[in-house]
Amino acid sequence: MALSTGSNKIKTAVFISGAGSNLKNLIKFSNLKKSPISIDLIISDNLKADGLNYGKVFKIKRKIFNFKNKNKTEEKVISELKKDKINLICLAGFMKVLSKNFIKKFKGKILNIHPSLLPKYKGLNTHQRAIENNEKFSGCTVHYVNSKLDSGKIILQKKVIIKKNETQKSLAKKILTQEHKLYPKAVLKIFSL
Repeated sequence: MALSTGSNKIKTAVFISGAGSNLKNLIKFSNLKKSPISIDLIISDNLKADGLNYGKVFKIKRKIFNFKNKNKTEEKVISELKKDKINLICLAGFMKVLSKNFIKKFKGKILNIHPSLLPKYKGLNTHQRAIENNEKFSGCTVHYVNSKLDSGKIILQKKVIIKKNETQKSLAKKILTQEHKLYPKAVLKIFSL
């Protein structure tokens, strides 16, 4: 993926379901001169997602979709993304699995951040599973999204040490700190290729 000529940044949508700390971090990153992206749209499946407040604070358009009827909702999301000329999607704690059809329409343009060292611990409860299996390390991964859950090509990973007395909460906090550094680095990496 190459940057468009001129100072045009790549129009990006961030999909969230919760607190939105990665969203906030990506917004701050997008405001830097060296950033190849601009965040133009926030999409959430959760009306009460705290992360939606960042849309207010940073004056970014927000859209909330109910995913009860997945196909219909995804059609609405796609038309919204097209209307806003979105060229990159960053999933940041988005708790819905996108359909193959959706992913095909944005092939190679959807990134996700996952709180484990993929291919280990795909899906949910990653911290608990890593601790229960006495792993020495965990971490986070930024990867392209494909039609298999947490299986797309890995862009970047960051390792953290799991200490003997580690809890899910302490590990989650440690990994989240690394996620905030890793996501912008991964975005820079793919656009400098």
